[in-house]
Amino acid sequence: MLLRQTNIKKLSEHEYDVLVVGSGINGAVSAAALKRKGAKVALIDRGDFAGHTSSNSSNLAWGGIKYLENHEYLLVNKLCKSRNHLMRSYPSTVKEIRFLTTLQKGFRFPAWFVYIGTLLYWVMGRFFTQKPTFLSASEIKKTESVIDVKNCQGGFEYSDAFLYDNDARFVFNFVRSAMDNGAIVANYVGAKESKIEDGLWHTQAYDVIDGKEFVIRSKAVINACGPMVDVFNQSNHQVTEHNHLFSKGVHLIVDKLTSVDKVLAFFASDGRLFFVIPMGQKTCIGTTDDQVENPNSEVTDADRKFILDNVNALLDLKKPLTTADIISERCGVRPLAVKGGKGEADWVQLSRKHAIDVNSDDKYMSIFGGKLTDCINVGEEVCQLISKMGIQLPHKEKIWYGESSHAVKAEFEHRAKLLDLDSMTPEYSSEKLTTRLWRRYDGHALQILDEIQRDPSQAEQLMKNAEYLRAELHYAARREMITTLEDFLRRRSKIEMVLRKEDIIATPGIIEACEILFGDQADKKRTEYIKACQTT
Repeated sequence: MLLRQTNIKKLSEHEYDVLVVGSGINGAVSAAALKRKGAKVALIDRGDFAGHTSSNSSNLAWGGIKYLENHEYLLVNKLCKSRNHLMRSYPSTVKEIRFLTTLQKGFRFPAWFVYIGTLLYWVMGRFFTQKPTFLSASEIKKTESVIDVKNCQGGFEYSDAFLYDNDARFVFNFVRSAMDNGAIVANYVGAKESKIEDGLWHTQAYDVIDGKEFVIRSKAVINACGPMVDVFNQSNHQVTEHNHLFSKGVHLIVDKLTSVDKVLAFFASDGRLFFVIPMGQKTCIGTTDDQVENPNSEVTDADRKFILDNVNALLDLKKPLTTADIISERCGVRPLAVKGGKGEADWVQLSRKHAIDVNSDDKYMSIFGGKLTDCINVGEEVCQLISKMGIQLPHKEKIWYGESSHAVKAEFEHRAKLLDLDSMTPEYSSEKLTTRLWRRYDGHALQILDEIQRDPSQAEQLMKNAEYLRAELHYAARREMITTLEDFLRRRSKIEMVLRKEDIIATPGIIEACEILFGDQADKKRTEYIKACQTT
């Protein structure tokens, strides 16, 4: 909490080259890239970091195979390059995973024809992943017995990538990188409007927690508000070429359904892609894809019925899944960039291309659409456009993304071995502690080891099945600007995704977690969380 208060004070005291409004993936990479290259950067969000769309994805980093059907070959080529670059840059986080795809009889294309498409996709991906393989119905059943193949014409396996932890954690690490390089960052700071006065943008900001208002001065403003880009542009009297349409996506988390750690891919009853995605000891199923007007959409009974009906129809389960099996839900809107006025959209046809509209005279930029896969390109493009506005980037050549060097990783692994860290891994854990801590914290994982070396009890798990150490909570309290309990449970970690809220509230470890994170405000923050759970 101290870090946030210190940064809020700095926001009003200094003048910045760039103010980034919004800390989803677009805002996070913009801040990380610009700061590493030498700009003076401020980043604010009226909620938590990655609080909306960027924490409700399928956790996939894929090259857009579905866009082949629309003949968007240039887009697929670009996304495949982006996926490969992401996998090279974050080998511990963005990992290859096989997609076991089943096609039903009567599907709009024969299985062999779609398989040819996967070979084209593999070629466009520069052979970076494993080669696709064609599978008969019996071979699919042999590979994963839970798949119902009674109406199956055949299928195939191909590769894409996924985020091993969760999307919000991936986004936050870009925010953390921006802070490490000196960006002034604060969550729960809203922006009412921005006006140009004496050649500078003056953004009227406010602390969401206590309501205090202040002004942030900057040479340029980047509107990276995700689904709220259009709203913020209206308040700033900015006219853009693009605007957003919204598609709602819902996922449900249930206990593990599969025996293999592969994404099971199908086409749902409405003809759209439907996934059964491994999530450690849980499974994520979905998604929906429906046009909505409100970016703050919620899961409806119809959403739950659609997903449960499809998974029950596509899998050969011992008993059908019901709403009682749902552990948690993910719901977000995909902001889709379109030119011109609003209207109806064909979601099968409309892609996730990003678009950046620039008002060079005002030094104002708006980022529309986009996806996790393409995030490095967004950061690079933003830097190029800011430089064209006349804002100096003295270290243009600096690389702002990627894991730490092999030398740093080797030092971490050596120290972890000296501590015999992996022997402290709980039996129910999905991976060894050395692997998990490095992926989650990169070079900062050395600070976790410092805590454990000082006090071995820091290696203890506070909540069973949560896969989070006491030392990680101490680190989070100091370095991750956790303002509410949900920030930690839902976004810095994925505890709220894999444990039922009532189980989280009941576990004894949650009391100590609050004490570590919030100090003398522990009871207040825990009570706020319990009340919020009771109203949802």
